[in-house]
Amino acid sequence: MSNKAGLTIAVLTVLLIMPLHGVQQRGGGGGFTQPDPIAFDDHDGWRSIFDGSLKDWDGNPEIWKLEGGAIVGTSTPEKPSGTTYILWKGGEVKNFELKAEMKLEGTGLNSGIQYRTTVVPPAPGRGAWPSMRGYQADFDFAGRYTGQLYEQGTPRGIIAWRGQVVRAEQGKHPRLLSMLGDPDELKSAVKTADWNQVHIIARGNTMIHIINGRTMSIFIDDDPTMSAAQGVIALQIEGTGKVSFRNLWLKNL
Repeated sequence: MSNKAGLTIAVLTVLLIMPLHGVQQRGGGGGFTQPDPIAFDDHDGWRSIFDGSLKDWDGNPEIWKLEGGAIVGTSTPEKPSGTTYILWKGGEVKNFELKAEMKLEGTGLNSGIQYRTTVVPPAPGRGAWPSMRGYQADFDFAGRYTGQLYEQGTPRGIIAWRGQVVRAEQGKHPRLLSMLGDPDELKSAVKTADWNQVHIIARGNTMIHIINGRTMSIFIDDDPTMSAAQGVIALQIEGTGKVSFRNLWLKNL
């Protein structure tokens, strides 16, 4: 055998037995692997912000109570809550992920999770409980608004509807960048009058709302006159019905 032929065989042998750079040899087409499955219950590196009591929360005790291991807000036609909140007293958050389970009961109920939010003191004659101004992961019983990004207490209102990727820039109307999917099809992933897994990611100017493993909306807030880099977390009730929250976990990024 010539030296050239021997060298060729040696090179081929090395290539056959050596794994390709950066490629695992198990599973997946072409040697590549799929990411691990969604692990909503994986809390490694997270901290619980609800321990089964309300010691870390502040809200109207006539509306917000503990029931069945959950934070529950109730509003009835006889005793409506108005738009009110229960505030997490753990301080302001910046870049973070939040996981929670929530359930709405009552056809006229609206709710949501406020984040990077500013506390607005109550106006004279409007009771003792403050309002909020800032980003909200919206959720309503009828499903019209569920998954969207709504900005409570500002002129912008609904910014990124369900199924949309939207960017806001100074001096411009918010622009649709892309569609994540059909809004009605995404709505079908939401459970009515049952527990839903909500996952919020706020990283820099990008906010992502995920429900039951489906990305519902993405908002990129590049308007420095309106964007909020940090703020508080609060849970909302509006309309009539009962909203429940449990398994609330926070991870700072």
